[in-house]
Amino acid sequence: MEKFDVIVIGGGHAGVEAALASARLNKKTLMLCLDYGTVSFMPCNPAIGGTAKGHLVKEVDALGGQMGLSADKALLQIKTLNSAKGPAVFSLRGQEDKALYHEIMLDVVKNTDNLTVLDKEASEILCKDGKVEGVATTDGEKYECKAVVLATGVYLNGAIIIGDYVKKSGPSGFRAANRLTDSLVKLGVPMRRFKTGTPARIYRDSIDFSKMEIQLGDDSDRFSFMSPHSTFVEEPCYLTYTNAQTHKIILDNIDRSPLYNGTILSVGPRYCPSIETKVMRFKDKERHQIFVEPEGANSEEMYIQGMSTSLPHDVQEQMYRTLPGLENCRFAKYGYAIEYDCLDPLGMYPSLENKAVEGLFSAGQMNGSSGYEEAAAQGLIAGINAARKVDGKEPLVLGRDEAYIGVLIDDLVTKGTNEPYRMMTARAEHRIMLRQDNADMRLTPIGREIGLVDDNRYARYLEKKEMIQNVLAMSQKTMPREEVDELFATLGEETPQKTPTLGEICRRPAVSYADVRRFIDFPCDDEALSAAVVELKYEGYLKKEQAAVNEQKRLENKLIPKDFDYESIKALRIEARQKLSEIRPLNLGQASRISGVSPADVAVLIVALR
Repeated sequence: MEKFDVIVIGGGHAGVEAALASARLNKKTLMLCLDYGTVSFMPCNPAIGGTAKGHLVKEVDALGGQMGLSADKALLQIKTLNSAKGPAVFSLRGQEDKALYHEIMLDVVKNTDNLTVLDKEASEILCKDGKVEGVATTDGEKYECKAVVLATGVYLNGAIIIGDYVKKSGPSGFRAANRLTDSLVKLGVPMRRFKTGTPARIYRDSIDFSKMEIQLGDDSDRFSFMSPHSTFVEEPCYLTYTNAQTHKIILDNIDRSPLYNGTILSVGPRYCPSIETKVMRFKDKERHQIFVEPEGANSEEMYIQGMSTSLPHDVQEQMYRTLPGLENCRFAKYGYAIEYDCLDPLGMYPSLENKAVEGLFSAGQMNGSSGYEEAAAQGLIAGINAARKVDGKEPLVLGRDEAYIGVLIDDLVTKGTNEPYRMMTARAEHRIMLRQDNADMRLTPIGREIGLVDDNRYARYLEKKEMIQNVLAMSQKTMPREEVDELFATLGEETPQKTPTLGEICRRPAVSYADVRRFIDFPCDDEALSAAVVELKYEGYLKKEQAAVNEQKRLENKLIPKDFDYESIKALRIEARQKLSEIRPLNLGQASRISGVSPADVAVLIVALR
């Protein structure tokens, strides 16, 4: 039996980050995938990033992960979403060449030291005395290891559904993994079933783009803090809309929809509903936005975002052809729903290790989340912690005040989810501290300490940090009057009688980092200057937020013994006792965030733990 330190099951966005992290931390790592074609494959939208998701990509990059670097090399278009709002919610979204992205990632994986990739299906997790010992594959082979990362995506007992057609399958025609669920159930891992869906792909040459609104990108920064601001050939996206005719076709055929005739009973993503769900749920809406996006620079196929469906082929053809520009469209692939097995994330520790089996970690859609970016973020943490488990080190657990990754994982393991979980800025209570622009300042030192951040990245971090500190050091200095007058004249604002400091100038709503450039007489690139100006602009808010974080940390630092007997604390409400006994929070902070645990229950716990 060949020996490895860590085995990663799955080669999607979670699996690749987990395998790369483990291998880069000098652990002999095996990644099992059903097919080399599934490595970092994008089965749904050809894009990375988006609201809150862009934050996750930046954080993965800052810690030493791969997604941002590869996404920057496969860009077709990039733009900053929410640019009219505050910097806390600025989010990068990149249109990607999905075939190129897969090729880039496959090349990285194949050329990473300590990493072996095999196209085999895992059939069983081998355990002894509640601890992981290895993995068996369907061809009868067994591989020994000390930790396993489950990153099976939507492949576990996957079933494609279109109308009344149901077939065991993974996405896009890849085969499903049909043996592993039984092994997990036998080990005491509670399983459930979720579903997601995807729209049709339409041949580019059958679309009349003149009837659509063109959507271009902007000159935003890149996902990776290490990527040069290089040029690429931009591909436009297009906007069209559904109409009354579209909605009538859907409503007339709703009894043929697997979502509404009882064929699909599993739960789908709330924030990425099918077109039939949108029409049924929002009957007062006259139209819905539909974006038409390229799948690649050389691809003949266009992705029809907003038209996810599992209606039969004939209904899809009718309804798609009601959209302006799609009247004569030809189908490259039809839309479908896919059901899959996943586990209950309440059965995991914040390290992403399973409570039922020591050494068993999981990431991505296996944990009940949705999205490439959520998967990559969990994969990175699971890979890091699997490697640290092998070394006998404490796991990396990021706080809700440290990263969106921390919010994502804490939500999953503390609150659980009854539907595919999507990251949103509204979920992060400290989002003004967790901006895209400071992801490296927050997390690169942690990545360096862990061992994933190389010398080049760390040198860039130190350089940027020094630039920011130099700008912040000027915040109390009065700026030259002549330059101040010139700036305010440019802004069309009245010049203040008292010459302002740099900090006071930055706090003016109309002032951008480009306006501040005139006052900087030392080397400071745009990325660093922009980050510094944001720090000064929101200085008051940031101080208040930090005070709230410090107060919360008092609870986070109060640990709860793993074997603590909640049933013996009769002052706790029955619901609180049940929830606390089930989830077993590691500290009072985590306990306070459990649904069903009130502030009064936390006060009782504080007394009981003294």
